[in-house]
This record gives sequence, structure tokens and C-alpha cells, in this order.
Amino acid sequence: MTSIRVAAPLVLLLLSGCVVGPDHTPPQIALPAKFGEGSKMSNGDIAKNAWWTAFSDRRLNGYVDQGLAQNLDILQALERINQAQANVVSAGAGSLPSLDLSSQAQRSGSKDIGGNGGALAASAPQTSVNGGLSASWFLDLFGLYRRSKEAALANLDVAYSSVDTARLTLLSNVVAAYIDVRYYQERIAIAQENLRSRRETLNLTKLQLEAGAASRLDVVQAEGLVNSTLSDIPGFETSFRSAAHRVATLLGLPASTLVAELQKQTHQPVARFNPKAGIPADLIRNRPDIRAAERTLAAAVANVGVAEAQLYPSITLGGSITPSYLKSGSREAGLLSWSFGPSLSLPIFDGGALRANLSSTESQARESYLSWKQTVLRAVEEVENGLAAVSRDGRTVSALQATVKSYQEALQLATASYRDGASSLLDVLDAQRQVSTAQASLAAAVQQMAQDYVSLNVAVGGGYAVGTTVASSKVALVTKN
Repeated sequence: MTSIRVAAPLVLLLLSGCVVGPDHTPPQIALPAKFGEGSKMSNGDIAKNAWWTAFSDRRLNGYVDQGLAQNLDILQALERINQAQANVVSAGAGSLPSLDLSSQAQRSGSKDIGGNGGALAASAPQTSVNGGLSASWFLDLFGLYRRSKEAALANLDVAYSSVDTARLTLLSNVVAAYIDVRYYQERIAIAQENLRSRRETLNLTKLQLEAGAASRLDVVQAEGLVNSTLSDIPGFETSFRSAAHRVATLLGLPASTLVAELQKQTHQPVARFNPKAGIPADLIRNRPDIRAAERTLAAAVANVGVAEAQLYPSITLGGSITPSYLKSGSREAGLLSWSFGPSLSLPIFDGGALRANLSSTESQARESYLSWKQTVLRAVEEVENGLAAVSRDGRTVSALQATVKSYQEALQLATASYRDGASSLLDVLDAQRQVSTAQASLAAAVQQMAQDYVSLNVAVGGGYAVGTTVASSKVALVTKN
């Protein structure tokens, strides 16, 4: 009998160390040694690489800092970390002993107040006091709560990575919206310059008409081009304001807050140095969305263990102590009752619900792996696309700059020839259209070059930790069970 008493706790101790279900291992995927148009040099940790400073724009730098500090999406993501931390405590609480205390006191009695003919008898006042102390402890024999806590910790990591993802998205959106602001300002400036040139042509044509060297048709055509240019400007102004409103909203400000401030500067941003793409393997470390997908997979694998543990018996140790006291008149009585013992729960027949739940969680884990793999491959695609664009944007801009220069010279020659009566107004109008089209194409190319620079830096996962002491995702990854 003594040996059984000694062995029983040892058996329970051994069982308590048993955890069913698969253990999570970091997923693997075959990646090339380098990007198609990249180098074989690793980027290392680029979380604090402030790539937007390559635009040499102090106003943009200030907006980025402001956005990282007060963007509402980032603040919401930070609140989700608090929720995930609370869920970790909640998930592990079931495996710990619980203790509940309750008490109750009552004073009662009755008194004859007359008029009832003695039909009702009075009773002496009595006092009753009751209490209760109950305790229970779920023996986590198969790791039900340990797997639950493991899943909660993985979801906490997801929450940290989601903050990093929100910061990276904020960088992309703020810089992209700022580039759009400057693009539409450039289009407004081009339109106003073209309007000035076309009005000069109109005035010249009217003088030619008075001198008999031009027809009414020439005047009408020149007027049409002036009015066409006038009609373009309101649309560009609307687009400018929409982009400015977008910047303000991303910074957590009312939409029109920055319009006047943004009107004070007009040049389009151009990056002063080329970004480095690193190698594909860098993405698994540097992209917070990939880290979030990996931790989501870890949580899904832990949930398989939770579902499997539910198939096995569970034992709960419980006990209670209930004291009570009663006093009625001169009589007193007290009672102390107690109980203690284990309870066993064994699922025998549930219509297949537990097995179906296990099958569902296993499928969810496989889906999470496929989602992680898809996230990695999409990240590689984004970097490849960014490299392809950035390496060619400069050639497009250079060609369009030469085109604008050529058409501007052609316009000067056509205008001079028209003044001398050696060419028709149609030549001048065609030259003006060519200049306007080339200038618009150049502005769009500069805008695209800046946007592609942004896209590549975001694709490699750079800059989201600027302004933080330690990358929050790395803090989460070292959390222990």
C-alpha cells in the first residue's frame, strides 16, 4: 500500500509532462541565391534604414516621423498587442489551481403585532452565518492548456509583427501620397506655363488677323487650345487636394490641415541613390508580414495539440470546506463540512465531434503553411518587379527629358517662323501640343520612378523600425512559454 501511495504522485507527475500534438518547426522553402537583377550581397537587418531620406526632402521626413508616431492604424495595432498579452494569461490560467471563497450572513425572526387573534406565533430572532472555500486543479495530463498558451504566445508574436506591418504600410502610403501631391503640382505648373504660351500665340494670331496675315479660323483654333488647357487645371487641382487630404488623414489629422503647407513647395521628389535589394533569404527576416504568417502557422500547429488533447481523459482535483453557524435565542449550533476528491472525464461517444474538430485544426495548419509560402513567394515577386522597374526608370526619364528639350526648341522655331509669316499657325499649335504631351509624360515618368523606388524599399521590408528602441517583432520572438 505504501508503494502505491508513493508511486501515484510520480505517475501523475510523469503524465503532466506529456504534451500531445505536433511541435512547430520553422517552415522551409527553396529560394534562389539572388534576385534576377540583384546581387549576391545580403542586406542584413534593414528595419532602421530610413530609405525615404534619399529624396532629400525635409518636409517629407517630418511627415513620415509624424505618421509613425500618430497614425491610427499603428495605434490600433498596438492595442491588439495588449489584447494578445491578456489572451496569453487567459490561455494558461486553466492549468493553474483555482480557489474561491464565499460567505453569507443573515438575521431573521418574526413578531406578533396584534390583530391576528393569535393565529400566528412569533419566533425568536436567529442569526445564521455560512461560508465556503472551494479549490480545484485541472491536471493538464496531455498539454491542453500548455498548447493553448503556446498558441496564444504565437498570436502575440503575430500582433507584434502586425504593428511592424502597419508601420511599413504607413511608410508606403505616406511617401506615395506625397509623391502624388508633388506630381499634381507639377502638372498644374505645366498647364499654367502652357496656358501662358498659348495665350501669347492667341494674341499673336489676333494681331496677324488684324494685319490680314491670319484667318478667323486660326484665331478660333488658338482660342480652342487655350480653353482646352484651362479645362485641365481644375482636375489637377482636385487631384492635388485629394492627395494632400490623404497625407493628412494618414498622419491622423483633419483632411484639409496640410493643403496650405503643401502648396509652398512644388518640386517632384527624386531619390539620390539606388536601393539595395539584398537576397531572397533576407525577406524571411526583414518582412514583418512573412514573420506574421510564420507565427500564425505556429499558432495553428499548437491548436492541433489542443484539439488532440481533448480526445483524452481529463482529471480534476477538487475540494471544498463549508462552515456554518446558527444562533436562535440562547441556542447555538455550528457545523463544518468538507469534501475532497478527483473527478474523471472521459469522452466516449460524441458523434465524432472531437475527431472532426481535430481534422479541422489539422487542415487549418496546412492552410497556414500554404499561406506562409504564398506570402514568401509574393514578396519575392514584389522585389523582382521593383528591381525591374527601378533599373529602367532612369532611362525613361532621360529619354523624356531629351524629348521635352527637342520639342521646346521646335516650338521656338515654329513660333519664330510663324511671326515671320514663313509657316502656318497649325505648325505652332502642333508644336505646343507636342511640348505639353512630352512635359506631361516626363512628369508621370518622374512620379513613377519615385513610386517604384518606394515600392522596392517596402518590398524588401526596410524602415519600419525607425524611431523605435528595439524592433518589437524581435522582442516577441524571444518570448518564452
